[in-house]
Amino acid sequence: MSARAVGAAIVAAGAARLSYSLLRAQPPGGAERWTRTNHRGDDITLLEGPALAIGGVAGALAAAAMTGDATAGGSLASERKRYLAMALAGAGAAAFGGYDDLAGNASSKGFRGHVAALRRGEVTTGVVKLAGIGATGLAAALLVGGDERGGAGRAGAAASVADIVINAGLVAGGANLVNLFDLRPGRAIKFALVAGALLAPSGRARSASAVPLAAAVALLPEDLGERAMLGDAGANALGAMLGVAATALPRRSRIAALAAVVGLTAASEVVSFSRVIERTGPLRWVDMLGRRPVPAKSPDPAGQVVAAPVPASTDAATPDAASPDAASPDAAAPAPATLEAASQVVAAPAPASQVVAAPDAASPEAAAPAPAAAAADGGVADPAGTGQSAQPR
Repeated sequence: MSARAVGAAIVAAGAARLSYSLLRAQPPGGAERWTRTNHRGDDITLLEGPALAIGGVAGALAAAAMTGDATAGGSLASERKRYLAMALAGAGAAAFGGYDDLAGNASSKGFRGHVAALRRGEVTTGVVKLAGIGATGLAAALLVGGDERGGAGRAGAAASVADIVINAGLVAGGANLVNLFDLRPGRAIKFALVAGALLAPSGRARSASAVPLAAAVALLPEDLGERAMLGDAGANALGAMLGVAATALPRRSRIAALAAVVGLTAASEVVSFSRVIERTGPLRWVDMLGRRPVPAKSPDPAGQVVAAPVPASTDAATPDAASPDAASPDAAAPAPATLEAASQVVAAPAPASQVVAAPDAASPEAAAPAPAAAAADGGVADPAGTGQSAQPR
């Protein structure tokens, strides 16, 4: 990798971290505007996305400035155009993705969902984003231009048009594809790193991809720590800039890359990437690398188990017929409120050996608990008689 690419990557990483710190200190429109709930139910910020886009664009502009004059001709001019196209693609994708982040809703999801809404005459924020990123991809492809080895004459012109179409598909498709992986902490950035590794054999593509990847890696700790997420703004920008980097590949490689992007995007409409990753050992290991452990699921948010009433036909624990409790006068005359509270005993998640047996319909004890028994094992009878049990905290 050239010194120019290394310098641009350092600029991208530094700008991403600095902009994230500034945005967190003074969130535009207030912190609540950028706060979302993640898969764990925690509140996190979307400001990682704009910060990544700012870092990537800053790095691309720095690389363009260090490359030389675009009018000089040759490979340097081509590289400079590519970095300028990367800045354009990153800014455009971030703008339209950010619009969907802040103004969108979840009424329509996926490409088919947005198209279906459009057929009903509804222009969703997702449709606006798709159209905007498509236009951004075309503008970036026009700026990059066709392959210099396309030749002259009519065949060369046709090849240049084909290059523009392929490159536009890589930019717009890349923006959408990376966003499809932004469903768990760090997943989109990890996918981008894999894509960058696939671009590495080409020196020009490797140098170009270093810019957005450096910005992404600089913010990866925030993502893995579940303090922030990319959102559409960050994921779309990261994918679009990687798409521009892929335009440095030879034509056949670009066609293969575009086919892979289209294939994965189509698969996402019928297959859950999250489900595939969770069911595949190596993919699950990579997905969890650096993440916080996922706690075991509990029936309710408090982590408590409510014992349901046991039918008379089950083997619930009943008192011995010879037990003094079976003939106790107190067992024959419970208060109504105590009966209702006793049927809603809550078992705290204490030792696993503690099992709360719900009252058996055929048991004398079920028909006659003493008032003190209603609060056994942590359940507290409701003094107001509302039928609700107070859970211990």
